Amino acid sequence: MQPNKKELPSVINWPELRYKKEKKLEQHSKVIWMCGLSGAGKSTIAKELEKQLFVRGYLAQILDGDILRSGLNKDLGFSEKDRSENLRRIAELSKLFLTCGIISINAFISPTNESRATAREIIGKDDFVEVFINAPIEVCEKRDTKGLYERARKGLIKDFTGIDAPFEAPLQPDVEINTDKLSIEESVSKLLHFLLLHIEYKN
Repeated sequence: MQPNKKELPSVINWPELRYKKEKKLEQHSKVIWMCGLSGAGKSTIAKELEKQLFVRGYLAQILDGDILRSGLNKDLGFSEKDRSENLRRIAELSKLFLTCGIISINAFISPTNESRATAREIIGKDDFVEVFINAPIEVCEKRDTKGLYERARKGLIKDFTGIDAPFEAPLQPDVEINTDKLSIEESVSKLLHFLLLHIEYKN
């Protein structure tokens, strides 16, 4: 029996497959890793960014902490070990999207330089775009519609980032967005200005 020419080879050349998928989608895939305190604006910016990319013809997928915590990572708690595992799984998932030629928009607190370094190592430094969504904790607390900061200050939530667990600001982010000074539209415009240079398809 003659082999089906359309079948994948036994040893898959992942870089070549990624190149072909990027060519088909006419975009270069990247992982946009947004970090910052709860309430800084990560999810809001991620949603608007995906919308703006879509109208420009780019295919992206948002990975959001709340959604993954209720599905893929619902077996994990909030201990330091579980938080590290949560981000490790997200990085591995992001790498799969990357290989498919899809832009991944990740919105996670990612509180430590070590956790972000691990994600960068899994994904690859050339494909990892670190975005610091920066806002003072006082501003984040005012935006907190879920009352998480209030509960954390009362001791009802333990190890809450920014209250009784530290947040380490990125040392050299690719993009820093100060959401206490910029509107959502201005924030997304600044991020797009950087990203379009990297995702625009070039042979």
